[in-house]
Amino acid sequence: MQLNQLKDKAGARVSAKRVGRGMGSGKGKTAGRGHKGAKSRSGTAIKGFEGGQMPIYRRLPKRGFNNIFRKRYNAVNLGRLQQAIDAGKLDAGKPIVEADLVAARVVRRLQDGVRLLAKGELKAKLQITVTGASKAAVAAVEKAGGTVTLTAPATATESPAAEAPASE
Repeated sequence: MQLNQLKDKAGARVSAKRVGRGMGSGKGKTAGRGHKGAKSRSGTAIKGFEGGQMPIYRRLPKRGFNNIFRKRYNAVNLGRLQQAIDAGKLDAGKPIVEADLVAARVVRRLQDGVRLLAKGELKAKLQITVTGASKAAVAAVEKAGGTVTLTAPATATESPAAEAPASE
């Protein structure tokens, strides 16, 4: 086969319908859009309109709420930590902090902190500092001979400006 012999399979490209090009074409005059009204004109969409009937978004009750102050933690399982140690991305001999987890690509980015979870098996002795950890994860790290240090997540009231003494 030569490059000059390449072509699409039959039916792969369908030519566009030429609407509004005379009555003989079958798509002349109104171009298949019916007669007049908002829907026959361009740039009009009536989303959620149900023909005058009460729309479903108004018939159903509102439910739940979205907490804009909630903390978003990256979850890290013990099995994932062990994988990173086995691959040489983390050094089990040194204390591990959240920035090390980002550098080793165990987590993608720090959001409000890292939470340690107990899924998987940990064989290495670790000294790890994270924002949060489950009881089972702490128990598993301590069973392997390591320690888990928890740091409190930073809040808006714990800013450096708030700790400065007020001058009188």
